[in-house]
Amino acid sequence: MQHEIHRENHPAEILGRSIRNDRVHSSYLLTGAGDLPSTTARDFARALVCRDGQGVACENCDPCRRSREDPETEGIVLDGKGKRGPTYRHVGDHPDLLWVERGPEDTRISIGQVRDIQAALRLGANEGGRRVAVINGAEWLNPQAQNALLRLLEEPPPGTNLVLVASRASAILATIRSRSVRIRFPATSGAGIRDPDASEEVTLIVQTLDAIRDHSVGQLLDFAEQYRGARAPAAESVTELIDVSAEWLCEEVKTRVAHGVSPSSRSLDAHRSLQQLRRDLIQRNANPQMVAERLLLGLRDSVG
Repeated sequence: MQHEIHRENHPAEILGRSIRNDRVHSSYLLTGAGDLPSTTARDFARALVCRDGQGVACENCDPCRRSREDPETEGIVLDGKGKRGPTYRHVGDHPDLLWVERGPEDTRISIGQVRDIQAALRLGANEGGRRVAVINGAEWLNPQAQNALLRLLEEPPPGTNLVLVASRASAILATIRSRSVRIRFPATSGAGIRDPDASEEVTLIVQTLDAIRDHSVGQLLDFAEQYRGARAPAAESVTELIDVSAEWLCEEVKTRVAHGVSPSSRSLDAHRSLQQLRRDLIQRNANPQMVAERLLLGLRDSVG
């Protein structure tokens, strides 16, 4: 059964309470935008090995001192193939806290990285306590890596915890979600994509979508050209395009409903298409520029 968390509970408090009550689950899935989910995952991992047991790192015991992050540790460059760098790093220099994420030159979190943390977790804790692995950006796990991870969750080694961090739960296999305690992070601003403090990229996407009915096919294809180039950064940018477009489409539908106009079947189809494009990008290695082109032309047809 999937564990649901009410929005009114602060995520850090929920996680801390599980430690204080000695009801720590073997797997957690933290979902939300921005850096807060990943920093909360790091803090939770540190709290799990803290000898104080109060749900936060006490900063005084030996495990807390060892798990403190420093610029040198945070600067370690990971490599999914383990050639230009390690496949995972430690939190601070604590041997029982493992951190996995996509390398800057990688398009995915590889199955090799998952297998390496599987092997490390099965060795048992070096210091007799818990052993914790955080997978940051888990939406970038390829299908083979997710299946390998599922086998780990089906038979977790004693005293181990897995913490997945993803911007969206939909990118994670349902069988993994069902075995994890789900912690949702609410949006930090009610303004959403129209937040005055939004990045330049988000603002430009919103401006393009607001005028999409007036743009020609050629203009939209020109806009999509910014998503060409090295796949890893291009795919990350297109993921942002998909996220912003999904929120923009929801705004469109709500505006129509507020004016007494029922959502058209084309708008509903467009939302399903966005989710399919997301899957194509992450799971099928689709070309980012082509995904952007399909997205923009599809939205133009759906709202025109």
